[in-house]
Amino acid sequence: MAKLTAAARKRIPTGSFAGPDRSYPIEDAAHARNALARVSQFGSPALKAKVRAKVKRRYPGIGKKNKSPIYW
Repeated sequence: MAKLTAAARKRIPTGSFAGPDRSYPIEDAAHARNALARVSQFGSPALKAKVRAKVKRRYPGIGKKNKSPIYW
């Protein structure tokens, strides 16, 4: 995941956060996955639903399992 400094965080538009008070940044797929991981650890059920919905709306492919087998 990319390093996010305080100055860079302030430049991110408010719409790129999934939680209240600009928490859980989801400006790219790596941060969206991290937001899902953190909210599953520490979030209330209502906050989990909100963050999951926002991530799913912005990145619909995250969280879907690949059903095709991998042959190597």
